[in-house]
Amino acid sequence: MELQQFSYDNRMTRNFAIATIVWGVVGLLAGLLISLQIFIPGLNFGLDFTTFGRTRPVHTNAVIFAFIGNAIFTAIYYSLQRLLKTRMYSDLLSKIHFWGWQSIIVAAAVTLLAGFTTGKEYAELEWPIDIAITIVWVIFGWNMFGTILQRRTSHIYVSIWFYIATWVTVAVLHIVNSMAIPVSFLKSYTLYAGVQDALVQWWYGHNAVAFFLTTPFLGMMYYFVPKISGRPVYSYKLSIVHFWSLIFLYIWAGPHHLLYSSLPDWLQALGTTFSVMLLAPSWGGMINGLLTLRGAWDKVRRDPILKMFVVGITAYGMSTFEGPLLSFKTVNAISHFTDWTIGHVHIGALGWNGLLTFGMIYWLIPRLYNTKLYSTKLANVHFWIATLAIVFYAVPLYIGGITQALMWKQFTPDGFLMYPNFLETVAQLIPMYMIRAFGGFLYVVGFLILVFNVVKTIQAGSFVAEEEAQAPALETLPNEKTQSESGHRFLERKPIRFLILATIAILIGGIIEVIPTYLIKSNIPTITSVKPYTPLELQGRDIYVKEGCYTCHSQMIRPFRSETERYGEYSKAGESVYDHPFQFGSKRTGPDLAREGVKTGKIYKPNSWHYNHFINPQKMNEASIMPGYPWLAVKEIDIQSTPGKIRAMKVLGVPYPDNYELEAIEDLKAQADSIAKDLLTAGIQTDSNREIIALIAYIQRLGVDISTKSTNK
Repeated sequence: MELQQFSYDNRMTRNFAIATIVWGVVGLLAGLLISLQIFIPGLNFGLDFTTFGRTRPVHTNAVIFAFIGNAIFTAIYYSLQRLLKTRMYSDLLSKIHFWGWQSIIVAAAVTLLAGFTTGKEYAELEWPIDIAITIVWVIFGWNMFGTILQRRTSHIYVSIWFYIATWVTVAVLHIVNSMAIPVSFLKSYTLYAGVQDALVQWWYGHNAVAFFLTTPFLGMMYYFVPKISGRPVYSYKLSIVHFWSLIFLYIWAGPHHLLYSSLPDWLQALGTTFSVMLLAPSWGGMINGLLTLRGAWDKVRRDPILKMFVVGITAYGMSTFEGPLLSFKTVNAISHFTDWTIGHVHIGALGWNGLLTFGMIYWLIPRLYNTKLYSTKLANVHFWIATLAIVFYAVPLYIGGITQALMWKQFTPDGFLMYPNFLETVAQLIPMYMIRAFGGFLYVVGFLILVFNVVKTIQAGSFVAEEEAQAPALETLPNEKTQSESGHRFLERKPIRFLILATIAILIGGIIEVIPTYLIKSNIPTITSVKPYTPLELQGRDIYVKEGCYTCHSQMIRPFRSETERYGEYSKAGESVYDHPFQFGSKRTGPDLAREGVKTGKIYKPNSWHYNHFINPQKMNEASIMPGYPWLAVKEIDIQSTPGKIRAMKVLGVPYPDNYELEAIEDLKAQADSIAKDLLTAGIQTDSNREIIALIAYIQRLGVDISTKSTNK
């Protein structure tokens, strides 16, 4: 049979690999900064754009979409060509994909630091950037499927199954979750509100973990582990079961992020059920990866790259065991809102995603530059430092998380909260935060060792831009299944059918969970006492979101005696029907604020208290770890944007009176003047058009529409 001559394009693989390293440094340094800011709030340096609330989403986006995203594309652009025995479909599309993705990352960093955010975790980017992401993702898919269709192999390998599922699912998740009404060029309100928004967000958020941080890395595992070890995949049949069960089950699990919330119980039950079921396919994949190395353990012992893959796959197994565990309501009652969840997430991120990425880079760079790795010993040092760093990072968070939960729930023999002051729990966590930061520092040190090793390797080699290859042309195959092939084997040579079936598999769970919650009004009962925000409160809420306050505070009181005694009446679904976006939160570094404005509590905080607290939190309580926000007393409210915001809210169904946007500015000024006068009676002189006035208005509104019990904050 005549062999066809062609070449692999290594330029894009190299470009994405270098981008992975560059953005890895940025993302990890941002993570180290916020881990220090947790117990040293002064490390925001008195600047608005370096506070925890703005830097934290920069860290998460830089690590997930810049560092890990570029690693995914590195693996796909390298492995796809070799698995299909063909060059990428279009060099032009490859270039547009690369530069488009890097431009999006830069735009994300700039806008997030400037405070332009939707306020939805892992989906904070505003609507123009979301549109750009959609366009670049379509270009990537076009290039990938064009490559698959021009292949010289009859069947598509298991890695490509996971790449296909990644592409289609991320597209669906991104488009549905990003639906919004633009107010201005960099301001929008999400299409959904309250519980509906929370469900869509965590349907997206959990499955961003599933289909951006998991499935493409499983594709990497199925390619690189056999390639590096020289061993075939342990079980082809297990890989089939692993793939289809994983992509079908994963999409249902999002509601487990909202257990004991105001989400309807049937959705919480579905989230728990499917999360527990996920353990089987997840561990099936882990077993398939580890047993691929059977007979190669001596090589594993000597090769730091394979050791990284082994520990990374093991971290995947640990995370996918812990995820179902945390989905049990009895466990979630303890873990939710605590640092336990943060430790859980970072076992996956630092172990599974980080170590697999490091191993791939150490193996790939020497081959792209036709040389040997500069130092295997340094790679081995990096492996041990990274592994030790993960332990130092996660263990104190597990200890701290359990400590938080037990202190929050503890009562005295007389039936009173033993630790009524939230800061009492914070004080116990400071040593844990210090150890966590040390673990993060070690992880950064390990990564800098990789940077040095890679630079020296590149300097010693010569880049192979066009790698010559040859393969026989693809023979025309029958359109029907032959007697010698299974049904799945037949499907593997029909990539479009494969794409359609994968799309159906991932859509079923989303349709059953999301659509009824959005369309059936009885799922979200209304509360007549709940009214829309006033124009000033709406502006204050936008400032609250801009400053990232939701990253430390929740607004969701769970139906536990410990929470109702501390915060007030538990949260209802109807309370948040005008919240675009929802503000349930996912971590309590500070106390819950759902009833912060209630005036019937034992401790009511007047406007002057909030003013002083925003300017200098330590003045109000020296144990506070909240940074100050003095610029709020200087910056002016964007009053002229008020009519546009009211119009957008009316489009979203918020029942403002007809033509109210014409009166909104006047009402805003009247309420602002009232707060400024109240502050003046307390000896605080400030202009009524300052952002701090609007933020105080929003904080004082929280919870007042609902009848509450006495609170003890």
